[in-house]
Amino acid sequence: MENMIKKTTIMDADGIRRALVRIAHEIIERNKGVDDVALVGIHTRGVPLAERIAAEIKKIEDVAVPVGALDITLYRDDLTTLGYHPVVRGTEIGFDLTGKHVVLVDDVLYTGRTIRAALDALMDMGRPRSIQLAVLVDRGHRELPIRADYAGKNVPTARRELVEVTLAEEGKTDEVVLGEPAR
Repeated sequence: MENMIKKTTIMDADGIRRALVRIAHEIIERNKGVDDVALVGIHTRGVPLAERIAAEIKKIEDVAVPVGALDITLYRDDLTTLGYHPVVRGTEIGFDLTGKHVVLVDDVLYTGRTIRAALDALMDMGRPRSIQLAVLVDRGHRELPIRADYAGKNVPTARRELVEVTLAEEGKTDEVVLGEPAR
């Protein structure tokens, strides 16, 4: 939150937990169980969110769905315009995507460009039966025809506003905050 002035807390720890439990139930319902379902979190915050959803599915269905981590850095369409050296975290998907219902997980859905990059990366790794999208927050302002299948919360925002997700896995408090850029 160093580069942002906090305005409103959109979700606290309990709100995040409830949203992830609901998303887990919706994934189970939509896929008529979890046979051939796999979760793939997009680095950075999508990974712990995918792990939390998998833990909720385990509680509900008593089935451990596979969870992978996807680094989309080299698939970004703005890579050549970024003035820094990107950090590649590495993709860790220890299962075959072919024939699976893959649920991509990310923290915030905004323009859709991150998801487009993730789709490109996934398709380079196999041929899933379907790809679904779960996000903690959908803030609108899409630039590409992409929508979430599962959203913890839809938050109408102005383009200048920022949505920041912090998680316990990062050593911070579970929280989603809406704010303004620091001047």
